[in-house]
Amino acid sequence: MFIMKKLFAFVAVIGMLGLGASSLAVAQSEPNSDTTKVVQNDSASVDTTQKAVTPASSEKQQGGNQHVLLNQIKAKFIEGGAGFMGSILLTLIFGLALVIERIIYLNLATTNTTKLLKNVEDALESGGVEAAKEVCRNTRGPVASIFYQGLERANEGIEMAEKAVISYGSVQMGLLEKNLSWISLFIAIAPMLGFMGTVIGMIDAFDKIQVAGTVSAQLVAGGIKIALITTVSGLIVAIILQVFYNYILSKIDSITVSMEDASISLIDILVRHNAKNQK
Repeated sequence: MFIMKKLFAFVAVIGMLGLGASSLAVAQSEPNSDTTKVVQNDSASVDTTQKAVTPASSEKQQGGNQHVLLNQIKAKFIEGGAGFMGSILLTLIFGLALVIERIIYLNLATTNTTKLLKNVEDALESGGVEAAKEVCRNTRGPVASIFYQGLERANEGIEMAEKAVISYGSVQMGLLEKNLSWISLFIAIAPMLGFMGTVIGMIDAFDKIQVAGTVSAQLVAGGIKIALITTVSGLIVAIILQVFYNYILSKIDSITVSMEDASISLIDILVRHNAKNQK
């Protein structure tokens, strides 16, 4: 558009020189504009083709990198020895299975204690203890179970309800910490298996040196390489399980604090409810 404006201005200036000259100028400029449009269209098509090809090539390259990484992992697993590497892999599988089970259980055990306390208090005011127990039965989680046990003893006095809450709170704590000892065992076993593979790899290297009668770099390097692969694998497994183990511990601590705080609030609600009934 900028070129065409300049062209028309030029034609207006030289219009006095004759219609033929201006017509010739316009005739010469139009093919140039068409050529420019063709070139622009060609460049746009080239850019579009490049943009279309680039994502496909990048995806292909990423897929190739993942394939190469998988092959490297397989090669290192075979070099480390099927016995120890297999045992380390089983440790990872069993440990992750327990970790996933605990995470799912703890997420299901998480309860909105503020909402539950409000519902229990409203049920006590409207329908009494039985209505509050029905609310707890319809709510999932350890906090609701503790509330139910406290409400079961509410008619026997506040002290009995408080003892029931404390006793059943200990039971729920045991359920929350279930299988944690097994996860910690797998965390400890994984590097031990790796170190055992290291020791056996070194022994194998020295056996080969003894048989050969001379110290060879190839013989020593082979045994040390196997030893280091098993050690690294065991440490990686232990690190992965340790991270999940700490997350589970923090989740249990959070639920425990909510349980204790909600239990105190429940006792206060029962005290206020009994005081209203006595009046």
